[in-house]
Amino acid sequence: MELAARLREIVLVKRQLGEVPSHSELIQYERRFSELYAHIQEKHRQTQKYYATYNALLEIKELMLKETSLLNSISSQFQDAIISTAGRMKLIDSMEKIAKGSQQKLEKVQVGLRAEQKTCDVIRERHAAAIAEQRRCHSLLKAFQEQCAKNERLRSQSSV
Repeated sequence: MELAARLREIVLVKRQLGEVPSHSELIQYERRFSELYAHIQEKHRQTQKYYATYNALLEIKELMLKETSLLNSISSQFQDAIISTAGRMKLIDSMEKIAKGSQQKLEKVQVGLRAEQKTCDVIRERHAAAIAEQRRCHSLLKAFQEQCAKNERLRSQSSV
């Protein structure tokens, strides 16, 4: 009876010890999680790129449909405009509205372009700063290595 209880306690402790991962297992888990995180980030970037492409193509399609509709409208109104003065005035008014709408669309696109250019400029500045920092670190490392070599030479000369 006492032996069975003791054996159960031992088995329970062994089970609890087996549930705690060792240091090497923890390092392996951490490495794998890092790999998975990098993989997920790459997939996320790809997905964002696909969405951006899709949205751009969708906008192009909408603009092309509007252009087709506009040309069809002009074509149908042109015949009426030639016949009467009221038709000509209606066509001119319609053309002015179309020009105004096109101008508004152009301004909207230009605002978006300026925002994208600002973002691009910020990224370029960060990149230039990172490259400058990398060059500085490289030169410091080279100077440090030279000093280490000089120190080693001086030690070997003083020990002789």
